[in-house]
Amino acid sequence: MGLSEPVYAPAGLQRGIAALAGEPVFAAILERAGSPRFRRRRNGFETLLHIILEQQVSIDAAAAMFRRLHGLLGEVTPATFLTVGEADLRRCGFSRQKASYGRALAERVASGELDFARLSETADDEAAAQLISLKGIGRWSAEVYMIFALGRDDIWPAADLGLQFGVASELGVGTRIGEKELRDLGARWRPWRSTAACLFWQSYLHARKRTAPVLPAELYA
Repeated sequence: MGLSEPVYAPAGLQRGIAALAGEPVFAAILERAGSPRFRRRRNGFETLLHIILEQQVSIDAAAAMFRRLHGLLGEVTPATFLTVGEADLRRCGFSRQKASYGRALAERVASGELDFARLSETADDEAAAQLISLKGIGRWSAEVYMIFALGRDDIWPAADLGLQFGVASELGVGTRIGEKELRDLGARWRPWRSTAACLFWQSYLHARKRTAPVLPAELYA
């Protein structure tokens, strides 16, 4: 792959597609909507901070907040983030709660308690546990990070609304599937659940005449 070509998530996307394409539901998605094109994100502070910003708002709104922060700092690192006052963070769009989460994350990274290089080498369960131990990072945030920044192949973010709607639509089982039912359902697509999720997201966006969101360039691998 050339250096100018985007890298897509998860790491085993093409192998996952090959493994799943024989199932009618995925064959139909691939024919109608094409292969997933969700770009891989950098493994690091900026990406995890952006995922905090994505909580309970649109990806576009989170990207706008991050761009304002980047414009203010020039480079978003734990050290630079910790220099920003509450008022400036509010002007960037941070709520008081997200500012608190961001500071806690920056402190954990700056102290060495969270090492992203080591995180990339840990097993899925351990990586998830490390992420969830962070203030403001729940299971959904950890799973999204593991797919898009760590490139893990067998992650199933069942709390994601787009996935809940997308799977329900493709399987013809109502408007939306609840988290518990969806988590159980995902077991059938092991060990390629990340690719299955990306295919359902692709279908969800295509049905709404949308494409994969474009994030600030600084976040991409």
